Amino acid sequence: MRISRRAAAATAVVVTSALALTACGSSTGPDGADSASGKVEGQVTFQTWNLKANFKDYFEGVIADFEKKYPHTKVKWVDQPAEGYPEKLSADAAGGTLPDVVNVSPDLAYPLAKAGLALDLDKAATKYRGEYLPGAWQSHEMPGLPGVYAFPWYLNTGPMFYNKELFRQAGLDPDKPPTTYDQLFRDAVSMARHSGRRTAMLASTPSIEDFGRYGVRLMNDRGTEFTFNEPKGVELLRHYKELYAAGALDSQALTAKAESSGRKFQQESVAMNPGSALDLENFKKEAPSLYRHIGITDAVNNTGKANMYVQGLMVNAQSKAKAAAVAFAHFVTDKENQMAFAKKVTIFPSTKGSLDDPYFTKEDGTDTTRVRVASAKSLKTAVNYTPVLLSDQMKTVLRNAVAKAVQGKESPRAALDGAVAECNRLLKTG
Repeated sequence: MRISRRAAAATAVVVTSALALTACGSSTGPDGADSASGKVEGQVTFQTWNLKANFKDYFEGVIADFEKKYPHTKVKWVDQPAEGYPEKLSADAAGGTLPDVVNVSPDLAYPLAKAGLALDLDKAATKYRGEYLPGAWQSHEMPGLPGVYAFPWYLNTGPMFYNKELFRQAGLDPDKPPTTYDQLFRDAVSMARHSGRRTAMLASTPSIEDFGRYGVRLMNDRGTEFTFNEPKGVELLRHYKELYAAGALDSQALTAKAESSGRKFQQESVAMNPGSALDLENFKKEAPSLYRHIGITDAVNNTGKANMYVQGLMVNAQSKAKAAAVAFAHFVTDKENQMAFAKKVTIFPSTKGSLDDPYFTKEDGTDTTRVRVASAKSLKTAVNYTPVLLSDQMKTVLRNAVAKAVQGKESPRAALDGAVAECNRLLKTG
């Protein structure tokens, strides 16, 4: 998959034909145990998502090392373009040509797991579970299904940038940015008041991740209904409505995209904004006055856990070389290979202990390292807040409901009730 925070965050929905895969059946035996044991031999087809152009040498090296370790195996690497990847997965699954090991995000794994085409690694590879961060392993749990359906691979998250000078001007401690939502709301109102409404704290309305970080239960335990309209969700939206009325939320927040929010921050009309190492480099070149006062902190949350964007390697439950497929997926995602990959691109390993490596803990004065260290620290306990069942269409429903509530066109309760009802309708109709 494309390696960037925004790309990792984006949800790609497998088209409806994938949901018809139940006819393909499952290779799970009557006792519930998957037949993934046995000799590691045979040919394994390994499919990635837009990685060959930049990382050909790395993956060819990993494959050569695996084939040396297991001389009776052969790995065929296939890299698909980013455009149309979900549809390609869907077509392969429906046609019985799904590769043995497949690069997936949790939302792409779900319909395959539901159809019995993704191997349950809690059964087939449980001995490896302890090698990974708990949140990473659990990220490929699927609503309504027991088990885990992909090895966790690379992770990402984003720090929050803030403008220390704007904090000072508002009488706020520039070395103590808000860490909880209550602190954020308090500081935001104070900043708007001290600046005569010229400076807003934020440039965007809450997304589903904000509801998760606030502590809202997003779905029921069975994964059959959305629940973000519960009292805590209404409370969050009420606070944002108050921020908007106080001038603490930028006036264009209702229609803002990530790029426009970033411009507001760069222009120093907004005090906080999420970002990446690339943004920090841009600030240095394009906004030196901002760069001199830049602060880096974790995204605000009430749970003590940052949001995690995660990629995984799924094993085809119908693979004819299942033992080799499991061994290869584990090999690619083991500590040594993940660490080597992380040093080639701005991603983070999902293996335990990797984030304690000096590469992720020691500053060297560069912008890239500043962000890497801050992000790595938060990933140790991070979770994926976005439900795997939340489609792009559902995100639009939520975004529209939030806009109505923030503007006062509907009460927060009515807006979220309507959004949940529509999302649940979409969930049931597929």
